[in-house]
Amino acid sequence: MDINSLKKLNIGEIKEYVDLKKYTTYKAGGLGRFLVIPDNRDSLIKLLNYIKKNNLKYKILGFGSNLIFSDSLYDGILIKLDNLNDVKINGTEIYAEAGYSLIKLSLLAARNSLAGLEFASGIPGSVGGAIFMNAGAYKSDMGYIVKEVEVLTPDLEIKIMKNKELDFHYRTSFLQKNKGYICLSCTLSLYKGDKEAIINVIRDRKLRRLESQPLEYPSAGSVFRNPEGDYAGRLIESIGYKGHKIGDAMVSIKHANFIINAGHAKGDDIKKLILEIQNKVKEEYDIELKVEQEFVD
Repeated sequence: MDINSLKKLNIGEIKEYVDLKKYTTYKAGGLGRFLVIPDNRDSLIKLLNYIKKNNLKYKILGFGSNLIFSDSLYDGILIKLDNLNDVKINGTEIYAEAGYSLIKLSLLAARNSLAGLEFASGIPGSVGGAIFMNAGAYKSDMGYIVKEVEVLTPDLEIKIMKNKELDFHYRTSFLQKNKGYICLSCTLSLYKGDKEAIINVIRDRKLRRLESQPLEYPSAGSVFRNPEGDYAGRLIESIGYKGHKIGDAMVSIKHANFIINAGHAKGDDIKKLILEIQNKVKEEYDIELKVEQEFVD
């Protein structure tokens, strides 16, 4: 695998030895061997054909708001779908491609008096990443509003998957369990609302997040899923881990289910801290906390 072979494909922007701190919200991690931003869908398919023929390691990278890269070299191809960013409104439905910002989409919906996406106004991910993770907040998630998703299959065919086929559950989906499938776009089914009321909800929730979450530091949001009938933050606080550090990776004093980069945290330190918390909670309460974020080596 070399940069000249990739450039010959004529598929879009190609970067070599990229600093992964620039591509994750944790601002941590080592280097990525290649980062490719395909021009369009055809370019993406051409790239994936090349990857499969040459048996290369690859990963689709959204906005990096749920990823923890190790500090060693990611010796593969990272693919960003930034150029898949078309969006269309048709009545109460919104069509959005995978590279579009989820926050921007929620604000666009609000400006067009469409309700149902307010929960996403503080989730700093891409549309594709949000569907992959079934991102959610305030007792709602993507599974409630997705009508259908356009996917690229492992055989590099484009097909439409309906909501029921996507197996949405708490912070998971069909795409997460079948990683050869790639989200290209989605159609969201929203409903008409009062523009001012929708914007007020978004504003109010932003203020609540500023008060309760450590948004002034790099992080990737909630680290653990809430176990049934309890809160991960409460469990972490009860074992005395608020403010606990490994290197510059620290459990937030403001919200115990957030790990923040308090300076120059390494990806490996963040991972160590997460695993340490898991072990302590398991020892203390016999509860297996599930990690919402993804470790990438």
